[in-house]
Amino acid sequence: MSKAKVAVVFYSTYGTNLTMAQTAADAAREAGAEVRLLKIAETAPQEAIDSQDGWKATIAKTADIPTVSHDDMEWANAYIFVSPTRYGVVASQVRAFIDTLGGLWFQGKLANKVFSAMTSAQNAHGGQETTLISLYTTAMHWGAILVPPGYTDQSIFAAGGNPYGFSMSQGELTDEGKAAIAHQAKRVVAFADKIA
Repeated sequence: MSKAKVAVVFYSTYGTNLTMAQTAADAAREAGAEVRLLKIAETAPQEAIDSQDGWKATIAKTADIPTVSHDDMEWANAYIFVSPTRYGVVASQVRAFIDTLGGLWFQGKLANKVFSAMTSAQNAHGGQETTLISLYTTAMHWGAILVPPGYTDQSIFAAGGNPYGFSMSQGELTDEGKAAIAHQAKRVVAFADKIA
């Protein structure tokens, strides 16, 4: 039985990153992990949200998903962060949450845990790789153990070939994308089990 306790932590504006996070959570469960699918709190002003039907729809769709807490971060021994790209780095909502974790970091409660990340952007050259690297830089400060997918499975090539983590641009999540996400999530579980 798996000893992995995976927190799939996501922020999603229009639903793409929600779908990616759900796919990762399902794959981690299939691999035997205990999984918590957790959203990052919305910090945008209500008038901005109300101006975009897709944004409002995503908030409604995620209403029943718990908001990530410090207790969740302490509970997990593996993290999969899923964030849209904003100007080549993570969305401000994600950064705002990360910036609350100083106390846990100081106590060493984020160290020695598996960390992997995924992202999406409006276009293929919208900063997907830099977004993932910015998340990994944060995880390195925690003392987390980075587990990117690398080129460890044919699914990575079929989905566009990003060795840092699954990433996508416009459109629906394809079967190839789902396979790459599943491979990445199962790799996280496998390494969490090794460490545990």
